[in-house]
Parts: sequence; C-alpha cells; structure tokens
Amino acid sequence: MDSLYDLLAGKNFDEPGEIGAIKRYVRDTYRVDVGVELQDRGIVVLVPSAALASKLRYDVSKLQSAAETDKRISFRITG
Repeated sequence: MDSLYDLLAGKNFDEPGEIGAIKRYVRDTYRVDVGVELQDRGIVVLVPSAALASKLRYDVSKLQSAAETDKRISFRITG
C-alpha cells in the first residue's frame, strides 16, 4: 500500500493558467481576491458581493481574453 506522501508526491498542484489569469485581472482591476472554479463547460468566478458580480458581468469579454478561453464565465456570490 502506498503512503500518503507517495501518492501526493507525484501530484501536480499548479493551477491552470485560466484560473490564474482571471484572479490576476480581478485583483489588478478591482483590488479584490476572488475564487475561481474550472468546470467542464465553463468557469465560475466566486465573488464576495453582488456589486462586484455586476461590474464583472460587463467585463466578461475582457476576462475571456485575459484567460485566453472561450468558455462561458459565470459568477457566484459567496458573501
């Protein structure tokens, strides 16, 4: 039986470039940290307020170009 260390040693924990690009864009533009979930059919951005979600809805094309993706981007309010 493999130890937990052996199982995790070969795991790649780097986040996909799309996630990093979206987090960077929001942090640089709005000075807010957000969460990002990558799903099969789209990307979900986890935002702390409805106001930020509303602002980001206008920036969807900029987010897609920053992330170099054509996946559907949606927003979930967590706060």
